[in-house]
Amino acid sequence: MRSAIIIADETKGYDLKFTVKGLKEGSNCILAHYHYNFQLKKDSVKSNAKGEFEFKGEEKYPEGMYLIIFPDASPNKKYFDFVMDDVQNFTLETDTTDYIKGMKVKGSEENRIFFDYQHFISKEQKLIEPLREQFKKIKNNKDSSKLLQDKMSAIDKEVKAYKAELLQTNSKLFISKLLKATDEPEIPEAPVQADGKKDTLFAYHYYKTHFWDNFDFSDERMLRTPIFHPKIKQYLDKLTPQIPDSINIGVDYLIERGKANPEVFKYLVNLLVYDYESSKRMGFDAVFVHIVDKYYMTNQVNWLDSTRMYKVKERAFILKPLLLGKKAQNISMQDSTGKTVSLWDVKAKYTIVVFWDYSCGHCKKDIPALNELYKSKLKKMGVEVFAVETDDGLKEWKKFIKEHDLNWVNVIEQDDYKRAVTKKLWDIYKTPIMYLLDENKVIKAKHLDNEQLENFIEMLEKEKIKK
Repeated sequence: MRSAIIIADETKGYDLKFTVKGLKEGSNCILAHYHYNFQLKKDSVKSNAKGEFEFKGEEKYPEGMYLIIFPDASPNKKYFDFVMDDVQNFTLETDTTDYIKGMKVKGSEENRIFFDYQHFISKEQKLIEPLREQFKKIKNNKDSSKLLQDKMSAIDKEVKAYKAELLQTNSKLFISKLLKATDEPEIPEAPVQADGKKDTLFAYHYYKTHFWDNFDFSDERMLRTPIFHPKIKQYLDKLTPQIPDSINIGVDYLIERGKANPEVFKYLVNLLVYDYESSKRMGFDAVFVHIVDKYYMTNQVNWLDSTRMYKVKERAFILKPLLLGKKAQNISMQDSTGKTVSLWDVKAKYTIVVFWDYSCGHCKKDIPALNELYKSKLKKMGVEVFAVETDDGLKEWKKFIKEHDLNWVNVIEQDDYKRAVTKKLWDIYKTPIMYLLDENKVIKAKHLDNEQLENFIEMLEKEKIKK
């Protein structure tokens, strides 16, 4: 335990007392809150022999959903959630056998309602689970399955009625707003179209349109809950077509709604710009560029220092000309004979632009493998290779070309400044890096490996036939 307990002023600071019977003396007890898709630690203390521990301070915590985490406990007893509202002087008492069932709350109406709800849901869950298991076994038996469906439906109605009464009676509490935000849209029957058939896409469009109906973007407390981040991921990853133009619309929808609260706006911009900048999915960097163009370049982002702001804008500036569908920037360098060769002058159905280095460990393996693929399959498919050496070792470069019989377009730039500019313009942060261009030198793919090349080109050819 910390210092002796004194009578606290509920309007100032916090005094959170916990008793968890069955907790070993000296157990580590961590106070945390939800943040993005993880938990952010705020403080930690040790429990005494009675399982008591306390968190106390002079400045209140931001409101939201918090956790008490027991890192040394068994997997199913690692933590329990609770509500941190404006009243931060309360006591929670429970037992390690079942945190929810044994919970007693003193001094917090929010937490009393929250744990009553969890206890009720847990009890109903235990009733419905056996019915679901039985239903799986006899679902083909019409009469028996109907009986089970009726029982499950009755439990479902009871849960909905309990929740509805809770929301109506306690509409001003944060827990009500939180529970409401978890409500799924109730999809009406699909309308009949002119041809007499029901619209098969109605349910999807209705669900997506009403997905955020019960979520309050103006409430900063929603940032510190376990539901916001998963809902964002579901909306953008599951309900939105996975092409940059569609994702851009979804991203803008969320960010614009987030403007209802400065912290929510900041959260969404930070989350989404990071997710799409670091995305491993080819082409999704277009979403990152879109966010930077729309919100950073227009001075709507005001929380970054000048250094970080410059880096974000510079990253978007580099990536923008390299997005899928953009015409590749030209490269003019010397080949192994000293003759200047231009990328745009290469005539081929497809051009692979590969940046490599004769001294790079991966390149020593990947470039000869690409050469074998080029000779055996790719050249016959109308593919040419424009291979750019990223170092200045002319002698070693020529030796590697000769030893491995690299009979494609090999170029090198020995001017340090020009070489550095090319590497920056093409975002060459490692080697090898590969771009695939079409006959008009439009970027069709990037960061492919040898194993993906043939299949990707075949896919592009099939798409041409469909058109």
